[in-house]
Parts: sequence; structure tokens; C-alpha cells
Amino acid sequence: MADPIPVPVPILRLPRGPDSSGARGFSRDCRHRDHSRDNSRDRDNSRDNSQDRASSSALQAARAALRERFLRLLGSARGKPARFSLWNGLRVLAEFGAADVGSGAFQVDSLRTPLGIQGAALLRCGDVLEFSFPL
Repeated sequence: MADPIPVPVPILRLPRGPDSSGARGFSRDCRHRDHSRDNSRDRDNSRDNSQDRASSSALQAARAALRERFLRLLGSARGKPARFSLWNGLRVLAEFGAADVGSGAFQVDSLRTPLGIQGAALLRCGDVLEFSFPL
């Protein structure tokens, strides 16, 4: 008797969390609280939490500034020749078009590869180790 045809299983992809650990949107600080704790412990924790909030807001401001600089960099790269280094060690040249950070792709024109020139292409961000372009 033949094996049954496997049924495809849908994959649910959650958004990446704001931290670099890739927590996928879940905060490690949010734990279920045990309401039977005494008040002195809560007062000590509130002092620690206010310090955590201050450092968290400073970290968030730094990340926002870095993201703004990165987006300005991508805007200034449009239409300029760029060099992409890929994870497999290949280096390709192309004219930078745009970056879709949400789907994780770079749109390029005139991609020069060892096999020839491709008029337009999408490079997956996961395949790109680094890219550079002249200012």
C-alpha cells in the first residue's frame, strides 16, 4: 500500500521583537505576578523598575536614532552603484534601487554576476553580508 500524501502544514510567523535576541515580540520582563508578596518587596522592585524604565527609554531613543540614520543612508544610496558581499563569498555589483526592510530584500538594477548581467533583481537581506556604495 502506498504512503498517504503528506498534508501541508501552515506556518505562522510572528514579528521579531525589538531586542536583538529575537524574542518575537514577547517581553522577558512581563511575568505573572504573585499577589501574595509583601509590600516591602514591592517597594524595592518599584525602585528597580523606575531605573529599568529610564535605561529602557534611553535605549529606545538610541535605537530610534540609529534606525533613522539607516533609513537616511538607504535613501541616499538610491540610484548609486553598490557592491554587495554575500555569505557564500561572492561579490556582486549593482545599481541600488530600494530596500524593503519588512520583507527583507534589496531591489537592485543591472546586477553583475559571474554568469552575466541581470536587468533587475531582488537580493534577500539574509544572503547579504554587507553592502557599500560611494558617498
